[in-house]
Amino acid sequence: MSRLLFVVLLAAAALLGLTVSALNASRVDVELAFVRLSAPLGVALVAAFTLGLLGGLLWQGRWVAQLLTERGRLRRELRLAEARNRKLAPGSSGN
Repeated sequence: MSRLLFVVLLAAAALLGLTVSALNASRVDVELAFVRLSAPLGVALVAAFTLGLLGGLLWQGRWVAQLLTERGRLRRELRLAEARNRKLAPGSSGN
């Protein structure tokens, strides 16, 4: 079900991008550092949105990777602390 929803949303996004490109056919100049490009306004808008989306995904992916690393470290520390606590607990079978 979720795969079908993803495909439908992807197709809708592509259709929306094509519509934006078709409705904004006037040309604009885009200056990128040392390069000057001339492209239709719709294509420039869709490209800017796509690049921003990919940049945000990369940024969030990095953040999630850091969280997962921290979670693993905290789980290991918790396991060690619980093992130490079991050894030091009064009335344990080890005494």
